[in-house]
Amino acid sequence: MTLDTNAILRYLLNDIPEQAEKTAQLIENGSKSYPEIIAEVVYVLVKLYSVPREKISEIVAPITYEIEFDNADVVRDALSNYSRTKFDFVDCLLIARNQILGEEIFTFDKKLANRLKK
Repeated sequence: MTLDTNAILRYLLNDIPEQAEKTAQLIENGSKSYPEIIAEVVYVLVKLYSVPREKISEIVAPITYEIEFDNADVVRDALSNYSRTKFDFVDCLLIARNQILGEEIFTFDKKLANRLKK
C-alpha cells in the first residue's frame, strides 16, 4: 500500500487520531512511499504548520525506517541536508542523489552547482 502525503502527515502529527491509527495499521502491515511525497510532506510541515526547517529531519526521518522507499538513504540524507542548509528540499534530494548514487545533475543554479562539485 502506498501512503500519500495526507496519510503520512496524519501519522506524524497525530492530529486526527483515527486517521493516524489507520495509517499506523497500514505501516505495520507494510507500506511504501516516494521521495516526491516526502517533498510535499516537508513543504506542508514548513509552510502550513510552521515547523522550523532545523526540526524537519528529526520529525520526518523516523518514518523512512518504518515504510519502504526506493533509495531510502537518499531521502534520509536529503532530510538531514535540508535541516542543516538553506537549500530547498528538492535540491537536497538532488544533492543526495549526486553524492550517494553518483548521478550527474545539470543545473543553472550556481549555488546548487557549487554544492554538487564537493
